[in-house]
Amino acid sequence: MASDPNCIFCKIVAGTIPCFKLHEDSASLAFLDINPVSPGHALVIPKAHAPTLFDSVDVDLAAAIATARRVATAIDKVLQPAGLNLLQANGPGAGQSVFHLHLHVIPRAVGDGIRMTWEPKPGDMAELAKLAERIRGAF
Repeated sequence: MASDPNCIFCKIVAGTIPCFKLHEDSASLAFLDINPVSPGHALVIPKAHAPTLFDSVDVDLAAAIATARRVATAIDKVLQPAGLNLLQANGPGAGQSVFHLHLHVIPRAVGDGIRMTWEPKPGDMAELAKLAERIRGAF
């Protein structure tokens, strides 16, 4: 399993840094965020180190998303939030601060002030068609 000796999440996986563990299996780990945006804010990581989604392998990503669903279900049962966000960021422009792939499981309350919304605006259909063609070509 890939590991980075300088990565805080790899150190948590190795047990050299403690965490408030919620769930662990052979491929993933879930724990409470120590800087929570809301009560119950959890992080889910694949145990294998990959800095971003782009660097990950499907099997590790599949394990992390399955664990995120289990964690979200448990949080929903315990906290009964009004909603829940699943957030994953890649790179500084997206606000990633720890470069080990991770998913945020964020319980939400109506009016909690957490901002992850944008104003929907109709796109230019011709430009969307051109962009879709370019992206399809990258597969």
